[in-house]
Amino acid sequence: MRNIAFQQSREAFAELFGHFAPRLKAFLMRYGIPEAQSEDLAQETMIAVWRKADTFDPARAGVSTWIFTIARNKRIDQMRRERSAAPPLDVSDEGDPSASGEDLALAAERDAHVRAALASLPQEQAAVVRLSFFLEKPHSEIARELGIPLGTVKSRVRLALARLHAALEREL
Repeated sequence: MRNIAFQQSREAFAELFGHFAPRLKAFLMRYGIPEAQSEDLAQETMIAVWRKADTFDPARAGVSTWIFTIARNKRIDQMRRERSAAPPLDVSDEGDPSASGEDLALAAERDAHVRAALASLPQEQAAVVRLSFFLEKPHSEIARELGIPLGTVKSRVRLALARLHAALEREL
């Protein structure tokens, strides 16, 4: 009996995959992810759907909302992995040849203060600041990527900048 139910589940999943995989790929490509990488993320999403099917609660969200949220989270996870795998910026390679040791020390100290101030922000605000200022994404794209209203993005940026300004004034 279990084998029949499993086979039916596999058939239902194949149908679900056929419907959602191309849509997920297109969704991911709209965010600038290359085609092959979008296809991989779409497949990873569908594997997660297969594994987490028992956790789906139709009272909380529709199937497509649930699946696209998983895809968005997979994309965010991938971006985090890529950022953490990137080699740290070596200031010595880019420095002004006429810069003194004192100038370099002051710049390194300033960078440390900025990093500390950024780390002190609530996670939601820090994420918006990183996307906006380090990855240079427009607010509308950040809103789509994080699944939050545009006004919330703008509020988080404003609050984060005020906190950063206050923290850096105390430090510098």
